[in-house]
Amino acid sequence: QVQLVESGGGSVEAGGSLRLNCAVSNYRFSTYCLAWFRQTPGKEREGVAFISSEGYTDTTEDVKGRFFISNDNADALYLRMLNLTPGDTATYYCAASWGWVGGACSLRENDYRYWGQGTQVTVSS
Repeated sequence: QVQLVESGGGSVEAGGSLRLNCAVSNYRFSTYCLAWFRQTPGKEREGVAFISSEGYTDTTEDVKGRFFISNDNADALYLRMLNLTPGDTATYYCAASWGWVGGACSLRENDYRYWGQGTQVTVSS
């Protein structure tokens, strides 16, 4: 059974930084997409960043230049978050696809089958 477990969330002041971690187990695909999403109460979950098995990465415009995604093959996923703002406050989820056909991934929620339980990030002003 595929499992994703996030860690690294917490409370920081605006301008601070955090690194989120996601441990991935029993995930056997050689081509894949891994991603971070976030959600605040009352809003839909939104994609933040993805990385493919081929190394393609991208982030949503809101975090471009501040958030950086990386991975350790399909075993672990990371999100380095710099210069955090109160607008970044959310529950952050890591996600993995059911394989992938290659090329750039997406930040569409429906393209990801496996999800972690989430980790809370709170940024105070």
